[in-house]
Amino acid sequence: MYHNPVLLEKSVEGLALRPDGVYVDATFGGGGHAREILRQLGPEGKLVGFDQDTDAFANKPDDERLIFVQQNFRYLKNYLRLYDAVPVDGILADLGVSSYQFDEGSRGFSTRFDGPLDMRMQQNNSKTAAEVVNTYSEEELNRIFRLYGEINNSRCMAAAICSERTKRPFETTFQLIESVEKCVPQTKRNKLLAMLFQAIRIEVNEELEVLREFLEQASQVLKPGGRLVVISYHSLEDRLVKNFMKTGNFEGKLKKDFFGNNLVDLKPVVNKAIVPDEDEINKNSRARSAKLRIAEKL
Repeated sequence: MYHNPVLLEKSVEGLALRPDGVYVDATFGGGGHAREILRQLGPEGKLVGFDQDTDAFANKPDDERLIFVQQNFRYLKNYLRLYDAVPVDGILADLGVSSYQFDEGSRGFSTRFDGPLDMRMQQNNSKTAAEVVNTYSEEELNRIFRLYGEINNSRCMAAAICSERTKRPFETTFQLIESVEKCVPQTKRNKLLAMLFQAIRIEVNEELEVLREFLEQASQVLKPGGRLVVISYHSLEDRLVKNFMKTGNFEGKLKKDFFGNNLVDLKPVVNKAIVPDEDEINKNSRARSAKLRIAEKL
């Protein structure tokens, strides 16, 4: 297994599992959440696991109650229909990059290792991090660093990258880091580099568009009373999840029908995000930024 799943107990508890229910693990990864769900399901239960990363298949337990779909969860509805699994009793998504992907230098997700500028979660996607930093205009780079990395000095980074690539194209993560060093104060170095890599990764994998598509489909395939459980790791994801669970849209403004009824399909089970305790953060640093939200289908 790749890692200790973040907020394992609270997220699986949030599904309010029924032994004979049909559940979805939308981000299978190392299989930690899936194993715990299967442990609590009875012989009649069913779990559909999604993961676009080909490496995740190696973590699949030998269990006839599990259907493994090697696809991005943006295709949730189509594949659940294909396997005759609609409607479902609960859906769990643990967003972001798995510990394994961060720790595998050849994938290019981490600032700690020198590796190719890849950052693809699905290895057969055409767009890579190298394409983004070598071909995007300075204005486009500034936009994604500001929007997806929430970086204040995004313009300095974009200009530095565009200047450096005129000498030679970027190929590795350390080349990229070296090019922006003058924009990064040493006191904030690790944080700013992580934000830069996050911004490029989100652009490469279309993460926010994918999340929007997933949330809309999740609401459609859940049974009344079914649960949606989502763990996010940065404010951009969490804002989308929170707004959608509370208002049924991503702007966070309640919309009403002709008769004045709220147009919502979900209601939050807990109003505030659940966060890991100090003990879990000490055991697993990845948990530090995690926020768990739970909603129920009306």
